[in-house]
Amino acid sequence: MVARTRIALIAHDEKKDDMVAFVAGNGGFFAGCDIVATGTTGGRVAEACPDLTISRLKSGPLGGDQQIGALIAEGAIDAVIFLVDPLTPMPHDVDVKALMRLAIVYNIPLALNLATARVLVERLGDRAGRKS
Repeated sequence: MVARTRIALIAHDEKKDDMVAFVAGNGGFFAGCDIVATGTTGGRVAEACPDLTISRLKSGPLGGDQQIGALIAEGAIDAVIFLVDPLTPMPHDVDVKALMRLAIVYNIPLALNLATARVLVERLGDRAGRKS
């Protein structure tokens, strides 16, 4: 039996619609994952994809990015999809950088845009024998 992929989902405000569409369009893959998400992103995805089980953490600016970073450090996350909006200033930019640093340190695949997210889901789906 193949272990379930543990995946974290985060999206900046201007990218939340993209995240929802991406997860909905790859429902077969995500149905086989243990999903954790920052608060608002997780709520939006859960509303659009009610069949998925999503563990929601705090909103990113309120500590959700740091909570996901802690899960990475504990070995509880296999991959992160973080749809970043590079054109909008983020007051919690320090938290975002810390999360990215932890993904790098712990060698966790980190997709920061839809093109990379597609490759990541395709690769993880192939490994687990699931289709996106």
